[in-house]
Amino acid sequence: MADLSEITTEDLMKEVQRRLNCQAKPEKRLVLVGPPGSGKGTQSPAIKKDHCLCHLATGDMLRAAVAAKTPLGMEAKAAMESGALVSDDLVVGIIGDAIKKPECRTGFVLDGFPRTVAQAQKLDEMLTTRGVEVDKVLSFEVPDQLLVERVTGRWIHPGSGRSYHEKFAPPKTPGLDDLTGEPLIKRKDDNAETIKTRLAAFHAQTAPIIKYYTNKVTHIKADRPAAKVAAQIKQTLG
Repeated sequence: MADLSEITTEDLMKEVQRRLNCQAKPEKRLVLVGPPGSGKGTQSPAIKKDHCLCHLATGDMLRAAVAAKTPLGMEAKAAMESGALVSDDLVVGIIGDAIKKPECRTGFVLDGFPRTVAQAQKLDEMLTTRGVEVDKVLSFEVPDQLLVERVTGRWIHPGSGRSYHEKFAPPKTPGLDDLTGEPLIKRKDDNAETIKTRLAAFHAQTAPIIKYYTNKVTHIKADRPAAKVAAQIKQTLG
């Protein structure tokens, strides 16, 4: 637990006020669906903050469960070390553990899961046992060609994770980080061939999920500037 004596009174009061404000927020359980480069990572922090939700990224949760040596985390570790895929039941179990935490009291933003109808069904079964359900599915939709352009033009500062784009958000000096002046790199997977393969797999997997959740889906026009995407999300979620 953090030592509260190290936190300023102003910051402490802001956090108390934030928690009081969150008490009045309606519960929401959201699933974000979208291909790589569609902007889910840009929008999810604002969704989390505006609606007092917890953000659940399955990769992060798996790593956290393994690090914490929870029973499910140890099962996941054994599967990964043997080269096997982590089972859907195991992932749903880890999600189930995560949503018990206080920060998930008013709901969650689930990113990266489900990716198949079978996973969606298992998630729904788990939520039903708790008397809740997925409320909305936000489908981030961007033309494939624009996604290829977004991803292949991306440059990363490895030390901080800051990202740039040679067309949409270039660094002040080509090839160098704005703050440190250190060289930028391209991720190995940020190439046209890889992204096209990932997009084909995404479309094959995701179309059935959108159909499965058809009455809960909002189609987000994610090929627009981030502020306009955020405005549509705000209108959708209230």
